[in-house]
Amino acid sequence: MSHRKFEAPRHGNLGFLPKKRTKHHSGRIRSFPKDDATAPPHLTAFRCYKAGMTHVVRGVDRPGALMHKREVVDAVTILETPPMVVVGVVGYVETPRGLRTLTTVFAEHLSEEFKRRCYKNWYKSKKKAYTKYAQKYTTDGGKEIEHELNRIAKFCSVVRVIAHSQVKKLNLRVKKAHIMEIQINGGADAKAKVDFAKSLFEKEITVDSVFAKDENVDVIGVTKGKGFEGVTTRWGVTRLPRKTHRGLRKVACIGSWHPARVSTTVPRAGQNGYFHRTELNKKVYRIGKKGDAASCRTPADLTEKGITPMGGFPHYGEVNEDWIMLKGCCVGVKKRPLILRKSLLKHSSRKHLETIDIKFIDTSSKLGHGRFQTAEEKAKFLGPLASKQK
Repeated sequence: MSHRKFEAPRHGNLGFLPKKRTKHHSGRIRSFPKDDATAPPHLTAFRCYKAGMTHVVRGVDRPGALMHKREVVDAVTILETPPMVVVGVVGYVETPRGLRTLTTVFAEHLSEEFKRRCYKNWYKSKKKAYTKYAQKYTTDGGKEIEHELNRIAKFCSVVRVIAHSQVKKLNLRVKKAHIMEIQINGGADAKAKVDFAKSLFEKEITVDSVFAKDENVDVIGVTKGKGFEGVTTRWGVTRLPRKTHRGLRKVACIGSWHPARVSTTVPRAGQNGYFHRTELNKKVYRIGKKGDAASCRTPADLTEKGITPMGGFPHYGEVNEDWIMLKGCCVGVKKRPLILRKSLLKHSSRKHLETIDIKFIDTSSKLGHGRFQTAEEKAKFLGPLASKQK
């Protein structure tokens, strides 16, 4: 580059190159938390679906801080978390080139939504997936299955369960389950991990058995796609002066004469969004249970109401299963499958260790300026309506 008048940091982070659409459409866990042999065996991740956002009022509990004992309004994201089903266990051995799969053991009975994922076209198929595998449980008293489980316990250092979401419980018009591996951490040895995994076979696991209130979690998923966009939006480069010939939302100089190529570090127009991203340290504000009509009741607001706002979440609908409330925003559009993972870090800051005291959860309509928190409140305010008197 030639002489320049002003120095400035570059625009955009090169750590996220190449900026192209991801192939992991429902998220992928690249690393799990460090194993702790002193803890009992436990799962480290969970699948959820983004429903929408609302806001809460909470009291700040940070002695010495300016905001201590004051109230703040926080934006929160609601993620629907129907129970997952464990259908298998896989063992990995450590090699100089990373982990290698030793063997996989599946459960005897697998649900239809899991099998649907094995086929491109379910209704034309013979639906024979895992029918021969299931016979291993009956022939010879299931000796082969036990042999494989013992091999995992003997040789493997990393044990993960294969679990799938029950997507039929949501109103998403999706019939194929989202399948993922979840690492088992804790337990004295691999045998304890395998026994824990086998005890979960064909059982439902709920989100409150993996995460707890006030915990910090990581959210893994795919961002909202924006299509082909120019350099100003995509990289945040400065606009050129108003009088510039042939447009001003451009990079003025894309490099010197020699080398006679455009460097990879120069901002260019192209795909923006639909990238795979991992966001750290999202605090869990509340975990709600299915069927709890008063899941949004607080000591300061005794109204009996669920998490679904009036008229439902825009572009999503009603939340009828278990749900989890995280501070702030999450990647992706509504209905997108995301992954919650236990944090990789040991937290020590007061902000991360703070106990959350929610005083009010907003359930007014998210379509327009919501005036009412519940249908009863609206009916009471409006009085007898002509449309209801018929």
